[in-house]
Amino acid sequence: MYSHIIVGAGILGTSTAYHLAKQGASVLLIDRKEAGRATHVAAGIICPWMTQRRNKAWYRLANNGAHYYDTLIPELEALGETATGYQKVGAIALHETSKIEKMQVIAENRFPEAPAIETIERLTADRVRNMFPLIEYVEDALFVSGGARVDGRALRAALERGAIKQQATVLNADASLVVIDGQVKGVLVDEQVHYAEHIILTAGVWVNELLEPLQTCLDIRAEKGQILHLDIAADHTQHWPVIMGQRGLYLVSIEDGKLALGSTHEKQLDYNLQPTVKGMYALLTRALPVAPALEESNINEMRVGLRPYTSTSLPIIGRLPSHPNVLVANGLGASGLTIGPYLGRELAKLALGEELDINLEDYLPH
Repeated sequence: MYSHIIVGAGILGTSTAYHLAKQGASVLLIDRKEAGRATHVAAGIICPWMTQRRNKAWYRLANNGAHYYDTLIPELEALGETATGYQKVGAIALHETSKIEKMQVIAENRFPEAPAIETIERLTADRVRNMFPLIEYVEDALFVSGGARVDGRALRAALERGAIKQQATVLNADASLVVIDGQVKGVLVDEQVHYAEHIILTAGVWVNELLEPLQTCLDIRAEKGQILHLDIAADHTQHWPVIMGQRGLYLVSIEDGKLALGSTHEKQLDYNLQPTVKGMYALLTRALPVAPALEESNINEMRVGLRPYTSTSLPIIGRLPSHPNVLVANGLGASGLTIGPYLGRELAKLALGEELDINLEDYLPH
C-alpha cells in the first residue's frame, strides 16, 4: 500500500511526486503518456512580470512559480539532475511605445515583491538586433534580465528521475479509480489494484474521465496550442533571450540553431491534435513582419498540445468535497511551466497536511 498515488505525470504531477518523495512519502506516479499532453509541447517562457493580466490570484501563483526555480534547479542539480532544460536568458517584449511604457511601469511596481526580475531596461532597435539577430522591425522594446526559458520535457523528466531517486515508483499505464463502499481506495492498473491513503489527480484535460465513477466533474476545458519549430541558419543561439511580441507571438531559441514560434490558443471540444494550415498561417503572419529572415528557415515540426484551463482562468487545487482523500490540481493553461513546479510543491504540502504558502480559498475546486 502506498501513502500517495498520483495519476498524471505532466509537470504538475511529477513535481508533486518529487516533493512528496523528498519528504519520505511512499509514492506511486502513473501516466499513460497521452498524445497532446501540454508539458510535452510547451516552449516554457518564465517571465510573468510584464503581463497586464489583472487577476491578482493568478499573478501570485505565477510570481511565486517564477521565483521557485531559483530553489528547485539547484536542488535538482545537487541530486545529479543537471539536464533540467532551464536557462535564465532574459526576455524582450516588443510592442508599440505606449504599451511598452505601461509594461515598464507594471514591472517596476512589481519589483519590490519580485527580485527575480533582476533588471528592467528599455532597448534600442540596435540592442535588440544585437541580442536576437533575426529581429528586424522594432518600434519599442523592454528587457527583463531575469526572464528565463525551460524545456518542459527535460524538466519533467528531471523531476521524475529525482522522485525515483527518492524511492518513488513510476508506472506508464492507464489507471482508473477504485471505489469501495462509496470511498476511493486506490486505482486499477492492468487488472491490478494499487491501494493508497491519498489519491492525487493531475491528469490535465483528461481529469474528468477519471472522475466519472464519482459522478463529479471539474471546470476543466481544453485549449489547443500549436507551436512551430524551425531550423534556422544561425549559430550560438542557445543564449538568445525570449521574444514576447504582439498578438501572443513568442520566439524561443530552444537549442542551438532551433527556434520555437508560438502559439495558438484554440478552444477545443474534440481533442483534435492535427496541426492545421490555419494555425501555421496565424503563427507566421505574426512572426514574419518582425523577423522576415524566418522565411528562409526550415520547418522542423509542428507541435500540438492541449492545455487545461478553467472558466475563471485560475488554476484549481484542493480536496474533492465529496471525497476528501482525493486531491486535484489542474487548469494551469498557458502558464503550466511557470506555475506547475511550484504548485506541485504546494499540492504535496496539502497532501501531507502541512501549512501552505498560498491561500487555498482562491483556488478550491467547486
